[in-house]
Amino acid sequence: MLTFEEKQAIIESFPELTRKAVSLNRVNYHYEDSLYDKTVVIQHLHPNGNGFVYVAGLPGYDADDRGLVNVREATEEELRKTIADSIKGLSEVEEEVEAQPIEEQWISQDGSELKLIEEEGFWNLYHGLNLEESFSAYGHAIGYLKEEGFTQVEE
Repeated sequence: MLTFEEKQAIIESFPELTRKAVSLNRVNYHYEDSLYDKTVVIQHLHPNGNGFVYVAGLPGYDADDRGLVNVREATEEELRKTIADSIKGLSEVEEEVEAQPIEEQWISQDGSELKLIEEEGFWNLYHGLNLEESFSAYGHAIGYLKEEGFTQVEE
């Protein structure tokens, strides 16, 4: 296990981090250029060697519910990688993936066809270009379709 001083030296080799003392002889390190409200990269580094690095949403880490991973037993290589990943995560804008609208075809036993389309948070049923019904939840739309004897057309 790395000592407190060794961990501090590793952390302080990242010039983009700012040291801030907190209670009980613990130290936090902030990334002030974070693109998010969150700026703490290292939280509560303690003289006993315990400490946490913020890795929320980063693949390959088993973070707790606060997005932190404990680095008490981390090797120098592991600590450097975790800190670098944290900084990278706080300095990159998440790309918003535009969700493809959901569109389903439904057919009744007599051959009538309806199209179920998600639009702006609503589930709308169309017969051709005509809006037949609108629902606030997918489950309500499906319930209605099934009650009316419609089955989904598999693509």
